[in-house]
Amino acid sequence: MTTPRSFAPAIRLTPRVGIVMALAAFLGVVAFFWPFVVPPGALGSNYAPPLIFGVLLVLVLCVVLSEIAEGGIDSKAIAMLGVLSAVNAALRPLGAGTAGIETVFFVLVLAGRVYGAGFGFVLGCTSLFASALITGGVGPWMPYQMFGCAFVGMLAGFLPRASGRREVLLLAGYGSLSGYLFGFLLNLSFWPFSLDPNSSIAYLPGLPFTEQWQRYLAFDLATSLGWDTGRAVTNFVCILLAGPAVLTTFRRAARKARFRAPVRFAAPARELDPDGS
Repeated sequence: MTTPRSFAPAIRLTPRVGIVMALAAFLGVVAFFWPFVVPPGALGSNYAPPLIFGVLLVLVLCVVLSEIAEGGIDSKAIAMLGVLSAVNAALRPLGAGTAGIETVFFVLVLAGRVYGAGFGFVLGCTSLFASALITGGVGPWMPYQMFGCAFVGMLAGFLPRASGRREVLLLAGYGSLSGYLFGFLLNLSFWPFSLDPNSSIAYLPGLPFTEQWQRYLAFDLATSLGWDTGRAVTNFVCILLAGPAVLTTFRRAARKARFRAPVRFAAPARELDPDGS
């Protein structure tokens, strides 16, 4: 029987790519948590930081994707990436309109698990980019969504080994947690502009970190907990019910594709003379 990790990941993460992704993660944390780390007025106005960090995130994603491509991505991985990106782009508009139900994450988690962290990172970027083009959701929030989904897929590839029912439960638990984490991070990108400054849960420049943090936690619980719970429950149920079949399908495709398998060219057969010699 083939074990869950007995084949090579679809995209190889070289040490240099690992360093680039670590730096990208650091910039991503700064981009999301800028209300706590950027002094008021340091970048000209309170509206400048998300725009500046949004542009930086796009540049960082381009660098990471180029490094991943240079490190090792073959035509079979690109084809799989295109198919799953199209699937996610088609699934997202079907479930993102009611009570936080979003069907895009469970495919992202399962693909990151089977095809590796690098593939999960790229799939998160391409899925959100494709769905934004389809739904007209292009805006300053898109880099943050792409970055958040990229790390949801990437972290799925780093989960510990497990098999059978334990693996499905592990992925379902991670999918549920990632639903809350994604919402928690995305709220940070627009929290400073979404409420009246006189509100007790609004962003107020210059406050100490602890008080600012308490305000944000109250804002997240008051405005987003229900939506994030819908996403978390959707992820958990979809992975629990469809996970075994999807994992089997993905692993069968990975075995047949044999990502990054060495190519061997056979010598051409010698042509026979007319007399058969």
